[in-house]
Order: sequence, then structure tokens, then C-alpha cells
Amino acid sequence: MIISVASGKGGTGKTLVATSLALSLKDRHRVQLLDCDVEEPNAHIFLKPVITRNEAVCLPVPKVNEEKCTYCGKCAEVCAYHAIAVFTKHVLVFPDLCHGCGACSYLCPEEAITEEAKEMGIVESGQSDGIAFVQGRLTVGEAMPTPVIRKVKDYANRDGIIIIDVSPGTSCPVVQSIKGSDFCLLVTEPTPFGLNDLVLAVETVRELNIPCGVVINRASIGDAKVEEYCLKENIPVLLTIPMDTEIARLYSRGITLVEGMPQWKESFLRLFDKVRELVDERSRCLER
Repeated sequence: MIISVASGKGGTGKTLVATSLALSLKDRHRVQLLDCDVEEPNAHIFLKPVITRNEAVCLPVPKVNEEKCTYCGKCAEVCAYHAIAVFTKHVLVFPDLCHGCGACSYLCPEEAITEEAKEMGIVESGQSDGIAFVQGRLTVGEAMPTPVIRKVKDYANRDGIIIIDVSPGTSCPVVQSIKGSDFCLLVTEPTPFGLNDLVLAVETVRELNIPCGVVINRASIGDAKVEEYCLKENIPVLLTIPMDTEIARLYSRGITLVEGMPQWKESFLRLFDKVRELVDERSRCLER
């Protein structure tokens, strides 16, 4: 089962939930945590994994041999991302816009375009107290995290429970991360900003046809509008975490909730049981 943990905005406690869920399950299941927040991965701060493998993530970008090029412009026509511009006697390539699809080199009638590898980031993998751990790191200055996210997900082991820590928001990196999940946990807080971004996140997840549930963090700081929205939209609230200064202290020291306050382990186990019931129920409905 693949459970992605996402949020419409940053700072809601998404990583706190992902790491605590992984630690709660590790004695019962084979657990793997994928940190797909490749622009700012921080699950390692809490799990403290021993990294045993590093792999560079490279994207094939076009290289034009202008001695062969006839400047016909077919490469620019086929490029959906405008990564190539053809002028009368010159070709410009914009590597930061290239998605590495290979269409330009494949369709070049003069075979004037080859591809060279551009390093986008790295993927690191290892172990953390019985949890298989994988994280991606986007190279500073790179604008496109999706190739690194795809490579992180290539490490997924389908034999157990996979928990994906997703970057905040609803943009392309989020879609790439949660795509293919069996369930998505949306972590939010009971504030106007939290509700606004939760609505956007729910719309994104529904567009991908992935069932979802909500975790409300810092539950006592706002109002009941998040619960009202979830009730109206028939979205289950699966866990509520109160505003607690002790939780904040633990978080600031890189200690997960279930390690610093072990009584929360049962709450996360019940959360998982609820998710599994919802996934099984959906599977039965699809089979009918």
C-alpha cells in the first residue's frame, strides 16, 4: 500500500505525521519512507538514517551539431516546452526548460541533435531503525524537481507499506509525488489559510482519483470550519493533534511525536487501520 502525506501549504506538520506513522508501523509491517520533498527534504532530521547509496539524477538535454543542421526548425516545432529556438543561422538550447523527452533528437531529419546528461540532483538511500529510507535532493539552482521525484519513486518497494512525504502545495511536484498512491493523507490546520489550501489540495487529489482523509494539526488554535468543510465534502477526519508546546519542543529538537510521546503510537496505528479500511472498501466498490 502506498500512502502519500501531503498538504496544501507548508508548515502544517506533514513530515511530523509521515515520520510518526512510519515509526509506528515498523514493528508490524515492512515500511519504506520516500522523502519526495526534494527541494527541502527534512525527514532525515527525524529518522536519522544511515545512508548507504547515492545515485546522481541526470536529464538528457539536446546538443546541436550546427555543421549538420539545416535550420529547418522541426526541433523547435515539436518541443512543447520551448526549450529550442531556431534562427536563420543559429540554434539556441535552453536546458532549464528541457524535460528530456527526446522528441527533438528523434525527429531531426539531419540527425544533427544528440543528447548529453545534465545532473539535476541526487537520490540517497539507506536504513533507519528498521525503516527503508530514500530521499531526493534537487541541485541548488535547478528549477525542475520532477525528474528527481521520479527517480526517488523508482526505489519504491511494493512488498510493504510505502509512505511518501510530499512537498507542500498543489503544483507539478505534488502531482508527481502522489500519483499512483492508494491513499492521500492531507495535513492541515484549523485556520483560514489552512482551509483555503486544503480545498485546493482536495481538488488536486480528486482530479487524480485518489481517496483522501484529513489530519488536523494544532487543532485548538482556530475554528471549526475545517471540520465543517470535511463533513460537507464527505472527507473523513482521521486524526486530530492538539496545539501542544511539548510537541513543538520535540519537533524543534528533531524528535518525532511517537518517540517523544510514545502514547501517540496507538493513535497512528489506529490512523493506519482506518486508512486500510477505506482503501479496502474502495477496492470492493470498484470490483462490483
